[in-house]
Amino acid sequence: MLQELDILNYTTIKGRSIDQIHLTYEVFGKPLYTAPIVLVNHALTGNSAVCGEHGWWNGLIGKDKCIDTNRYTVLSFNIPGNGYDGKEENLIEEYKIFNARDIAAIFSEGLKLLKIDKLHAVIGGSVGGGIAWELAALNPSLITHLIPVATDWKSTDWLKANCLVQEQILLNSKDPVHDARLHAMLIYRSPESFKQKFNRTYNDEKDMYNIESWLLYHGEKLDGRFALSAYKELNHILANIDITKGRGDFDEVVASIQSNIHIISVDSDIFFTAEEDRATFKKLKRVKQNVTHKIINSVHGHDAFLIEFEQLNALLKDVF
Repeated sequence: MLQELDILNYTTIKGRSIDQIHLTYEVFGKPLYTAPIVLVNHALTGNSAVCGEHGWWNGLIGKDKCIDTNRYTVLSFNIPGNGYDGKEENLIEEYKIFNARDIAAIFSEGLKLLKIDKLHAVIGGSVGGGIAWELAALNPSLITHLIPVATDWKSTDWLKANCLVQEQILLNSKDPVHDARLHAMLIYRSPESFKQKFNRTYNDEKDMYNIESWLLYHGEKLDGRFALSAYKELNHILANIDITKGRGDFDEVVASIQSNIHIISVDSDIFFTAEEDRATFKKLKRVKQNVTHKIINSVHGHDAFLIEFEQLNALLKDVF
């Protein structure tokens, strides 16, 4: 069931004052305050429905799953403006108003209103993982296990470049959500994934290659359920992750984070690359011992964190 908190008198990182922010959330598994709490941060087109009938991470979260709702309380906030509450008045037209640190700060305020001062784990994939990094830097003693999946503590030049292309499509296309999604799917997957899935097969009925039909289908599917303002906002947040900005260098920031940090990469990810995570792990080991780096082996690129559940479960079983 979707529930709502009101965050009052919030000032953004850039100094903008907002009187009221509607923060919606869902709780799964054990009731709040009766079990260890796992916060799950959703990805760009995701939402708080992390498990259950329409759960986008059902392969990882649920009864007798890796994150077992028989044992844990699972909490998930919606990024304000993502449109999941279905209320048009809560969409955010000024799409550059928040960055990833703002979202972490808003989630932190939500936790305070819920009187939660300790989390067993925070896990997030893609932009949700970047927000998890930001939350850990914002409140270094809050999280026991920080689990960034297919993500990074910063938006790299490569990531920013792709987000700029996404933004230009969203601003200039006649069919912006549809067309931006076509481009996004190219960086969410990999050439080998497409080859394995389609192998240049042709659809005679549609008179096009199956890869073309598949891309158009994904464009139409997202266009039918995702608001343009939400896409622009989430894309901007994705392009603006950086736990060090205004805080000092990376070593200083992460040295203060008390969490056990479990980085999970995808070897074929061309969006948030495994090589960047290897560099992060190497830097982390200079200042912290309670860190691990594990790899999902997959041809499916960035989206492997939504596909390779058997591997993901195996990599996380010691945490849960």
